[in-house]
Amino acid sequence: MTSVPEPTNPRKKSLMPSSPLRRKLRGAGHHLSAIVQVGKEGVTDAVLRQLQQALLDHELVKLKVGTESPEDRFEAAERLATGAEAQLAQILGRTLLLYRKHPQRPRYEPGEPARLGGHPKPAKSAKPAKSAKPSRRTKPARPTRDAKSARPATSRRPATRSTPRSAGRGKR
Repeated sequence: MTSVPEPTNPRKKSLMPSSPLRRKLRGAGHHLSAIVQVGKEGVTDAVLRQLQQALLDHELVKLKVGTESPEDRFEAAERLATGAEAQLAQILGRTLLLYRKHPQRPRYEPGEPARLGGHPKPAKSAKPAKSAKPSRRTKPARPTRDAKSARPATSRRPATRSTPRSAGRGKR
């Protein structure tokens, strides 16, 4: 197995390495709303406790670093990831995506039976044998018009106009 090279950007050293898991996490995190916010106090113990609880509840958490935060977004991301013992899946602007595998019911790890939605996939059952009767009622064929039941030619719009369209109009 080949090792994944470290990111060259020193600011992104805290990101988890590129992998199918990270791709899956970024896709799943796209639709999430930020449920933890870092405000003007920066990364505090209260923010870390809130993040710990959110990771335990959701396993994948999106959070916002406010513009008034005293820390840079990369510094805040590194402190949050180490403080919550989580992996940083994505930094997108001031939005961070953190992941920590759930101890009992992991949703995103490859090879796990649980799906992204968290509910186990129902087992496929054998299809029942088809009966002689069709299961749906079919609509009767639509009757076609014959020449006698069609509308008379006089009620139709004339094929050509007697006056040109521009006749009677002034300059625009």
